Amino acid sequence: MSHEYTLVIGSKEFSSWSLRPWILMREAGIPFDEVLIAFRQPGTKAEIASHSPSGQVPVLKRGKQVIWDSLAIAEFLHDQYPEKHLWPADAEARAFGRSMAAEMHSGFRALRNNLSMVYSQRNLAADITPEVEDNIRRVIALWREARIRFGAHGPFLLGAFSIADAMYAPVASRFTSYAVDLQRYGDDGTAGAWCKMMMSRPHMLDWGAAA
Repeated sequence: MSHEYTLVIGSKEFSSWSLRPWILMREAGIPFDEVLIAFRQPGTKAEIASHSPSGQVPVLKRGKQVIWDSLAIAEFLHDQYPEKHLWPADAEARAFGRSMAAEMHSGFRALRNNLSMVYSQRNLAADITPEVEDNIRRVIALWREARIRFGAHGPFLLGAFSIADAMYAPVASRFTSYAVDLQRYGDDGTAGAWCKMMMSRPHMLDWGAAA
């Protein structure tokens, strides 16, 4: 049976941007058909272009409607399913979460470039430059502030699962694959606990098995 939505994603081993809407939809219980495009193949670019106006994945399709970019997909789904509470009802928590998501979307380039996602691998050698170290410290500080200010009522960044958790899920993968010692960069245990919790979520385990 086909579903209303089709999510076009890249290789689960490498595509951190694909993981974001995928885990969001799985956690929210929004059904979709999955189209998986293997990266690093001769026909990869053409196959992606047949689905995506930007030439990149992920892409969400609903009939003739096409939504591209992970954050745009997340916000679209928030609009479509207000009852799913993909952002908190509290305006302050929602604004903080959106700021977190936007910072992940546009920043942390050193972290993303030097600790690229290789989901199934462990104990990879990490090239932690001063810029990467700054990124790690910033992520840890963000997660801690989110948990202290808004997360007391649940295990996720803002308490209940939200778009913020989906946007940072690949960072949990990176920290796990490269065995980053978060305490060395200022973690009081909050960031490590969130990473461990996220990586043990059933849908994250499913993604890892496929990777």
